[in-house]
Amino acid sequence: MNTVPDGLGVDRIHLWRGERHVLKGVSFTLARRQLLQIGGANGTGKTTLLRVVCGLLRPEQGEVTWLGQPIAKVRADFEDTLAYASHEPALKADLTALENLRFGVGLKRRVSLEELRASLERTGAASCADLPARVLSAGQRRRVALARVLAMNASLWLLDEPFANLDAAGAGMLTELLQSHVRGGGAALVVAHHDLKVDVDLRRLELGP
Repeated sequence: MNTVPDGLGVDRIHLWRGERHVLKGVSFTLARRQLLQIGGANGTGKTTLLRVVCGLLRPEQGEVTWLGQPIAKVRADFEDTLAYASHEPALKADLTALENLRFGVGLKRRVSLEELRASLERTGAASCADLPARVLSAGQRRRVALARVLAMNASLWLLDEPFANLDAAGAGMLTELLQSHVRGGGAALVVAHHDLKVDVDLRRLELGP
């Protein structure tokens, strides 16, 4: 079994969508202080893999483990340590950026407004705090979504195309956040089309057709 005692293990995952075999025996491990980049062409199952890892989809074969245990057996502990950001920022349009963070992070832990504002500051979205999400640009919404990940204080990040809609400054900011997270003892699984330029333990997994 492809497990890792201090982190995430993905062991021979197979998943079908209808008659299409999307994930074909995918295996990897991810320990603390590691970053794993998932690459591959559109339709090769990158988003599907993230959804399997975080427990939103169940594979037909294979297993995902956390700290050596199947995630189904340690569901509460696994969810406490996990921050998942989908390709879409998933913000409520009529709530302000700060209200979105308060709602999203509040589902996981008690958090102060000062902590939330600090997270927005770190992602360069402090000026958006009191604006409704519907008026924000795509890049601003991405920065707010990343602030939500930060504020969750999770040790495992699962990020689906987090660089989408970010300008060069935003991409630099996200790269620094990833490096800081991994150097601080966290782990990150990132779907990205371009090669990440980071000064940490970086692994790559390319999904094929």
